[in-house]
Amino acid sequence: MKPHNSATLLPTTLLSSARSGLAWGLLGVAAFSFTVPFTRVAVGGLSPLFIGSGRAVVAAALAVAALSLTRQRLPSGTQWLRLGVVACGIVIGFPLLTSFALTTAPASHGAVVIALLPAATAAMAVVRGRERPPTSFWLVALLGAVVAVVFATLHEGGLAQPALSDLLLFGAVIAAATGYAEGGLLARELGAWQTVSWALVVASPVMVVLTVTAVLHHPQVGTPIEWASFAYLAVVSMFLGFFAWYRGLAIGPIARVSQVQLIQPVLSILWAALLLREGLSWHTVLGGAAVVVCAGVAVRTRSARPARTPVPDTPDPGQAGADDGGIGAVR
Repeated sequence: MKPHNSATLLPTTLLSSARSGLAWGLLGVAAFSFTVPFTRVAVGGLSPLFIGSGRAVVAAALAVAALSLTRQRLPSGTQWLRLGVVACGIVIGFPLLTSFALTTAPASHGAVVIALLPAATAAMAVVRGRERPPTSFWLVALLGAVVAVVFATLHEGGLAQPALSDLLLFGAVIAAATGYAEGGLLARELGAWQTVSWALVVASPVMVVLTVTAVLHHPQVGTPIEWASFAYLAVVSMFLGFFAWYRGLAIGPIARVSQVQLIQPVLSILWAALLLREGLSWHTVLGGAAVVVCAGVAVRTRSARPARTPVPDTPDPGQAGADDGGIGAVR
C-alpha cells in the first residue's frame, strides 16, 4: 500500500476532524459560560424583557453588517423554515426565558438546570440529525448530566421546591437544545457564522417590537457594569460565541461535541464566585473536577458511525471570495 493511499489517510483525517470539532465547541462553551453570571448582573438594573430582546437586536445589526459585507447568498425556501426553528430556540426562547428566570434565581441555580443541556442536545441530535451514538455514550452522557446537577446543587446548598424560575429554565434548555441541533445541521449547508446570522435576521422583527415595548414600558437605567454585561450578552453570547459553537457542531457528531457543555456549569459557577462573590466550597471544587472528567469521557466515546468530514463555512464556490475579507475566515 502506498504511503499516500486514501485508505491510510482516512482514519487520521477523521481523528483530526473530530479534535477540531471539539476544539471549536470548547471555545464556544467558554464564551457561553459567562452568559448566566452576566445576565444576573444585567437584570440588576435592566428589565429582563429588554435584556432578552435587546441583545438579539444588537446582534442582528452585527449580523446584517456581516452578511452584507461578505455578500452572502440568500438561503433556500426550506432553509428559511429551519432557520425559523433555530431563531425560536436560541434567539427568542433561551435569552428571554433565562432573563426572566434570573430575576429571582441566583446564577448558580441557573447552572443547575442548564447542566441538563448537553444531554438534551444529544437527544435532539438523535431525533433530528439521525445520529446513533452507542449505548456507552448515553450512559456517560446521563452520568455527566447527573453529576453536573449534583455538583451545582451542592454548591447552592440543596434544591428547594421547584419554582417558576425552574420551569422557565427547563423551557430554556429545551429551546436551546432544539436550536443547537437544527443549527448544527444547517451550519453544514450555510456555514457556521452564516447560520446564526440568518437566524438573528429571521427573529429581528419580533425582537425589535419586544425591545421597543420594553423601553416604552420601563426606561432602562443601568450602571456602567450592567450595560457592559448587556454588551457582552449581545456581542459574544448572542453572536460571536455561535461562530465557534456551530462550527464545532457542524464538524460533529453533534451528540458528541455537545458534551463539552458539561463543563459550562463549572465555569459559570466559577465566574459567579469571582464576579458576583457567590460562595465556592471544597465540595464544589471536587464536584467540578468530576464533571470535567465525565465530559472528557463522553467526548472520547466513539460514535456508532464515523464523524462526517467538515464542510467549509461557505460551501458555494460563488461565495469563496466573499470569505476572504476576514469575518468569513473563521475556521
